[in-house]
Formats: sequence, structure tokens, C-alpha cells
Amino acid sequence: MDDSRETNANEAISEKRVIGIRRLKEPMPTPIKTRIFTVANQKGGVGKTTSAVNIAAALAMGGLRTLVIDLDPQGNACTALGIDRRNKPGMYEVLVKDRPFAEIVQKVAGFPHLECAPADRELAAAEINMVGMVARESRLKISLTKYLHDREANGERFDYVIIDCPPSLGLLTVNALTVAEEVLVPIQCEYYSLEGLTLLIETLNQIQQILNPVVKISTIVLTMFDSRTRLANDVANSVRQHFPNELIDTPIPRAVRISEAPSFNQTVMTYDALSPGAIAYMTVAREIARRGNPTTNNEVHTA
Repeated sequence: MDDSRETNANEAISEKRVIGIRRLKEPMPTPIKTRIFTVANQKGGVGKTTSAVNIAAALAMGGLRTLVIDLDPQGNACTALGIDRRNKPGMYEVLVKDRPFAEIVQKVAGFPHLECAPADRELAAAEINMVGMVARESRLKISLTKYLHDREANGERFDYVIIDCPPSLGLLTVNALTVAEEVLVPIQCEYYSLEGLTLLIETLNQIQQILNPVVKISTIVLTMFDSRTRLANDVANSVRQHFPNELIDTPIPRAVRISEAPSFNQTVMTYDALSPGAIAYMTVAREIARRGNPTTNNEVHTA
């Protein structure tokens, strides 16, 4: 490849970050209260982090104040949002050392309505250090509830909180399920993803009985969808049959642009806003926002 061509392409991509500043022509409807979503699926590689950051970015572009909480020790959400987590306090400090949320939350460049609570490098040790703590399953709920209350009191209420979880059902994910009212489940259109959904439902039932009776699966998003394969369509039909109200009937296509974006510390919403993947995530975000506002339930929106 011509080096000059690659340099010019990278410079053009870097300039695209300003697209996040632009508000959509049709703002998304505001929820009546802060909606807290836990994005969970213990099966890895299903597009969980990708869905979390791109939906959050799309909501923010729609004028909705959004907070992403990176609860995955890998910190991939931070990478996609361009957040520097080196030598800075993050979610480990909040969960283990009681550091206030306000001291770790960072603004996301290019998005006036998007902020991130990063996963610091020590977060991998959080589950071990939390085992002996009192109310270990509610550490996130206690801290986040206070932070959201303080923000609302100052007139800076978040409309959405998106929590990205590790690909497991350990203590970090349990904390996320304890604080949230809604669970967003990305499902890759493969058989093993359906098995992962079954295990998640079993865990969720236990959480409902013991820790959080109001949490429920409210949103299912099909990811890495390839309409040319019979398996993808069979999985989509199976999910649609069992979860007709939860499924958002706009699948996220298997797209190169979605995979490339994090390597440039961007979401696909800024990397290539007109790509099929970005358009699909924008449509999903609009549907989520529509469902969160009762006055728009009978309206039809396009991305």
C-alpha cells in the first residue's frame, strides 16, 4: 500500500471525530427518568462492548446525556471512546476504595453529551478484593445511586447509563445487574449465543429473587448478522419467537467498519457515520429511545 495514501486516510479519519459534535436533525425523545442498562452476555465475542459504546454514542448524538461505565477489566469500551485510562483512577477505586464517581468520570472527546467511567488496570483484581466486603453485590449500586442523585440535583441528569460487563457472570456482572432496571443482551446469530442467553436468564432469575426484583431483559440486539446464511436467519427467527417484545428488529450487520473503528480509538458513529453498521446502530438507539418515552410509543422514527 502507498504510505502517503495510508497517511492521508488516517488524517481524514481523525478529522471525522467532529461528527460527534453535530446534533441529529431529529433529536431523540428524552426518557421520563434515568434509564440504566446493563449490557450482558457471558459468551465472549458477541459484540457486547461494540454494542454498548456505539449505542451510547448514538444516544449522545441524539441529544441525550449518556454515561458509559466500563466494568470490563479489558477496558475495550475505553479504547473505543478514546479514553486514556493509564495511571488514572477508575472503577476499581470506586468499587474497592469508595472513591466517588465524580472523581473518575471523564468527558468523551467530540461528544458534548457523552461521558465515561473507565476501567482502570487494577479492575481485574476487584472481584477477589470484594469477596469479603459487606454488601459486595451492591457496591456499584450504592456509589452510582449517590452520583446520579447529585448530578440530577445540579440540573445535569443523565438520560442513559450504559454498563459494559465482562464476558462472565462473576461479581462485577452481578453488581451491574443489581443496579440496573434493564438488561440489553447482544446475541450473535449463532447457536452458542442462544445457550448463553439461557444461562443469563437463569442468573437473572436469582438476582430478581435476592438482590433486584425489578431488573429484566428489556432489549435484545442481533449482532454480526449475515442474511445470506440460513443459520443467522434461523437464530433470528428463534429469538423473535421467544422474545417478540424485547427484540429490536434491526440486526447489526457483520461489517468491517465496525471492527476497524476501535483501532482508531473511535466508535463507528464517528469513524464512518454513513456505513451500514453505523446506520444500524443509530436505528437501534432510536428504537431504544422511543421505547423509553411513552409519548412516542405510537410514532415511527427513522435514523
